[in-house]
Amino acid sequence: MLTKFALFNGTVKAGREAEMREFIDQHLKPLWQQFQPSERVQVLYGVQQDPDGPVIPLVLAVTYRDHAAMEQAMASEARHKAREMLPELYQRFFNDVTLWHYVFEDDN
Repeated sequence: MLTKFALFNGTVKAGREAEMREFIDQHLKPLWQQFQPSERVQVLYGVQQDPDGPVIPLVLAVTYRDHAAMEQAMASEARHKAREMLPELYQRFFNDVTLWHYVFEDDN
């Protein structure tokens, strides 16, 4: 199994956290859940972090059975639609943001 993480590093505009979650739940999460053939889609919101670490208020974690499944999802229409919505997410809710992607393999 592979899990691809999208780490949203940056600061959310003061007082906009709840509105950002609502926007994600209504618009982005339904698209992320269409990244087929995914095994699991998790949307994680940061609540605590190391004081000297980077600020990561949002993580998307999508698990796939293998590289072929991940590549199929990356080519999906849902992924392209979700990517098109990121500038609006950034502009409305972030003071600054950098998006990093990492893929990890489960050893089981």
